[in-house]
Amino acid sequence: MTAKIVLFGATGYTGARTAEAMTRRGLAPVLAGRDPARLATVAERLGGLPTATADASDPASVRSLIGAGDVLVSTVGPFAERGGPAVAAAVDAGAVYLDSTGEPPFIREVFERHGPEAERTGAALLPAFGNDYVPGVLAGAMALTEAGVATASVHVGYFLVGGRGGQPFSKGTLRSLAGVLLEPMYAWRDGSLHDEPAGLRMREFAVAGKDRPAATIGAVEQFALPRLAATGVAPRLREVDVYLGWFGPATKAVHLGSKITPFLARTEPLARAVNALAGLAVRRASEEPSAAALASSTSYFVAEASGASGQRLASVTLTAPDPYAITADLLAWAAGHAAEHGVTGTGALDPVAAFGLDTLRAGAAEAGIVPAHNP
Repeated sequence: MTAKIVLFGATGYTGARTAEAMTRRGLAPVLAGRDPARLATVAERLGGLPTATADASDPASVRSLIGAGDVLVSTVGPFAERGGPAVAAAVDAGAVYLDSTGEPPFIREVFERHGPEAERTGAALLPAFGNDYVPGVLAGAMALTEAGVATASVHVGYFLVGGRGGQPFSKGTLRSLAGVLLEPMYAWRDGSLHDEPAGLRMREFAVAGKDRPAATIGAVEQFALPRLAATGVAPRLREVDVYLGWFGPATKAVHLGSKITPFLARTEPLARAVNALAGLAVRRASEEPSAAALASSTSYFVAEASGASGQRLASVTLTAPDPYAITADLLAWAAGHAAEHGVTGTGALDPVAAFGLDTLRAGAAEAGIVPAHNP
């Protein structure tokens, strides 16, 4: 019997796109959120889907949505502020949990805090199952597998090329970015995570015929690739770095800013001022990204596996359409697959561990994430 799928946050921009992607796949999720009237509008537009009222400020209402083995998909952000009740509900119910977060501190919390609890209840938690960070996990796993036992390091880069014509991100995405502006990130070195500010290291990747700069960020890859390596694929792996290349020429400023981020975070008046400025910028943004910007953008995901002396052993470049299409289609695919077939394992899982590399590659291809012909 196929498990129930619940989409929490269905009236937001990402949630609505995910609901549309689910219905295109023939799924009939329960649309959940705090505004019954808006839920009814979305449900009617999509053919009369069932709805349920739930609010992140009322954890019991979220818990009431699901039972053991059900699939809960959350697009309610910023996740650092609002994401906890959905994770807790899934853990308590023994459900499968997926979300659209791109917030590194929240991802780390799911893996390190909620993961052990989920193992005890039989829940499976898959955070950041969208543009952030499934394509990079997939590219990194492909490069790591190709390079094999000699691999000492894997570097993954995320890039958005084009995007002319207006605001390329939703207000929700910008709000999440602003919320983690001064938060510590992490790197993976020699068997464990290490705290560090965002942008501490910078390097260039060859993307779409051009060397493009990117700066480091915490992601899912720092959890996923060491796990895969430890299965015997690459026992000498010592370093996993993830780089964000969305900022173009401003990447150097992001890198230089990493030198003062810890000081700003420790100095309360300065931290308040930075957060206030970021909040002002978010308030001025449109709720939805520009359709023209999304239509003219292409995402690239590059993974390079290297040996101990730095020699490149394998390189994989994947490409895909706009980030919100990726996220919606990946969440819809994963929810449908989990509802029908379940996932492998319990606790906090990465995409490769939950579905296997071959199945993940096929699901990503359905979402339009494919090898780039001219990286």
